[in-house]
Amino acid sequence: QLFAREGYAGADLQELADDLLIGKGTLYRHFGSKEALFLAAADHVMTRLRAYIDASVAGLTDPLETIARAIRAYLTFFDQNPQAVELLIQERAQFKDRKRPTYFVHRESNVERWRAMYRDLIAKGRIRPLSPERISDVVGNLLYGTMFVNYIAGRRRPPEEAAQEIIDVLFYGILSETERARQGSARPARAGKGD
Repeated sequence: QLFAREGYAGADLQELADDLLIGKGTLYRHFGSKEALFLAAADHVMTRLRAYIDASVAGLTDPLETIARAIRAYLTFFDQNPQAVELLIQERAQFKDRKRPTYFVHRESNVERWRAMYRDLIAKGRIRPLSPERISDVVGNLLYGTMFVNYIAGRRRPPEEAAQEIIDVLFYGILSETERARQGSARPARAGKGD
């Protein structure tokens, strides 16, 4: 919270050490540097996000409900933890030279389970035969963008409402049944095999 409140440059590790009732040297011995502590905080945010989503989908057997619940959990987590969004923004601003920000490192380590779910849904004919990579990229980008826009624009609507809008467009698209039938073979060319 110190980094989110004060920014990386403005964060005083002595203040953090005082809040934790430890010596400043203890922070440096454990983390080595202010940068390492900051990046550990960003990593912790992403670990907490995954645990929150995992807990929200535990026990579900329907993959579509799992996807919907995960979307709700993702937006709820960031709504309840705005300092987490601030930390991710600061990481990008402060450490532009990093090849992969923490968010994307965690996303890549977690994405295969979602792609496997999309493959299974495709095999069962429950969703269109799109590339699982394309689906996970689109869904991930939609959620990531929504999280940032909600924070930056100061939108204070319930995360459940935003999640339901995303789920509705994701699952049902924007075309009516009539328009989908009318479009038929006039659909635009697909981007790649399986898309």
